[in-house]
Amino acid sequence: MTGTWFVTGTDTEVGKTAISCALLTAASARGLRTAAIKPVAAGCDAQGRNEDALQLMACMTASMDYEQVNPVALQAAIAPHIAAQQEGRRLQVSRLAGLCRGVMSQGAEFVLIEGAGGWRVPLGPRETLADLARTLQVGVIMVVGMRLGCINHALLTAEAIQRDGLVLAGWVANQAGEAMACHAENLGTLQSLLPAPLLGEVPYLDPFDPAIAATHLDLTNLLSK
Repeated sequence: MTGTWFVTGTDTEVGKTAISCALLTAASARGLRTAAIKPVAAGCDAQGRNEDALQLMACMTASMDYEQVNPVALQAAIAPHIAAQQEGRRLQVSRLAGLCRGVMSQGAEFVLIEGAGGWRVPLGPRETLADLARTLQVGVIMVVGMRLGCINHALLTAEAIQRDGLVLAGWVANQAGEAMACHAENLGTLQSLLPAPLLGEVPYLDPFDPAIAATHLDLTNLLSK
């Protein structure tokens, strides 16, 4: 079975984009048509383009304009709702959901919607990115940054996802930096406590290579749901 998943992280800088690129690469290796959208990105170059969105474009098989992949590109690399406020823009879940549905309807068999930061990142006074996932009613893939504090962050995020009525379809253990102390023990604890299958454990790669990272992922549980 194929479908659409919302990619969230246990925190910022845990490697959501890197893992999204690896997931797209792994799905493509299975012969699936892939697409991705990063509805909101904060932090752009002089041309108004975000590096995360460009990386997603490089790893998906669908041919899409930049504006389709990253419809809301905010200049400052700060919290999206603050960046939007500084630019006099308003972020609305209803509009973002429509943009996501546009990508979802283009025929790709494996679609990723990448969030920004963690699960409860605000879009405005009353809405968060979690509301976008809820509106779309898609499964969630959680990227766990393997570092001190990851167990607490992962469990709280998983609880919030379930409380919001969504399915945690799977999670990825990503080593975005130097190996943490007692890595194996922390990974084992996460496996025993998280209510979803581990899709893979991606080691620290410098430079990061989506093709190599993809070899550490197994999409069987994800695609069989």
